[in-house]
Amino acid sequence: MSFKFNRGLFKYDFIDHHAVLCVPVDADVKEIRKRYLKIARRLHPDTCRDESDAEKELANELLSKLVNPAYETLSGEKQRMEHILILSQMGKRLVQESVSVELKSDVTQQLASAPHFEHIYKSAVAQIAETQYDSLQEVQDTIALASELNLVYIMRSAGKIFAAASSAEIPTNAANKAAVTSPPQKQDSVVLQYIRRAQDLISQNQLTQARVELQDALKLEPNNSRCHSLIGVVYLKQNLTTSAKVHFNRALQLNPKDEIALAGRLKVEQITGQKSSGAKRTASSHTGSQQPGKSGGSGLFGGLFGGKKK
Repeated sequence: MSFKFNRGLFKYDFIDHHAVLCVPVDADVKEIRKRYLKIARRLHPDTCRDESDAEKELANELLSKLVNPAYETLSGEKQRMEHILILSQMGKRLVQESVSVELKSDVTQQLASAPHFEHIYKSAVAQIAETQYDSLQEVQDTIALASELNLVYIMRSAGKIFAAASSAEIPTNAANKAAVTSPPQKQDSVVLQYIRRAQDLISQNQLTQARVELQDALKLEPNNSRCHSLIGVVYLKQNLTTSAKVHFNRALQLNPKDEIALAGRLKVEQITGQKSSGAKRTASSHTGSQQPGKSGGSGLFGGLFGGKKK
């Protein structure tokens, strides 16, 4: 038996493994494994609760041809990151090409137009996952719906602004109640979305993908000091001190008070052993208050320069 899908990411010749497992595209390995084990218990011949031979055969086909390959792809760290990177690039390409997307469900229409789309996305995926494999005859439709959500999500993450849905199109079911009743929020700029994704990726030590996000942001705003300081952090974590220093210096040209760039440049100079007198003065000012990278406050700055490279 072959399974065919003509919605969501599948429509663009992409095998949407996240939709098969019904996990968010940013799910970690632990979440993916937990979800896979639950589906496998449902579909495996030894534990499948369906009584008819036809249903047991369908369950086995779903497990072997869809679920197991999805888990094999997403359970390995390297393969998972490559898959996510492809997704990210695909979302950007679809936005740049102004691809028109047909939204066939209420929840995807809501996801497309709501400003706080990440909350709606994860709530919708979680709700679909609860019953995804309950009815084996409906699994293909459910996977297609999850893939449609993934498609809208990666396009929204890449800066796509869909036309707002009318009030008649906005569902009021339990999964979206919070989204409907929450006050409207201002849409973030595309560059700010890149920066926020990069910050999350840096905190997870996913440096290659963070660098891609920041490079794309700099194409839109070459003089964004925040982008330069963050990409400097990425290069520093990858032991590319020369590139890191270039971006830290550029960030400080644009914003002399950029704390991340100040701390980053000092770190580079400590590593290379080439402290300038100006760097020593800056270091002294930090000694009198807080050490770079050891701020008592919360947020990205406090842990930027720790962790292993990746």
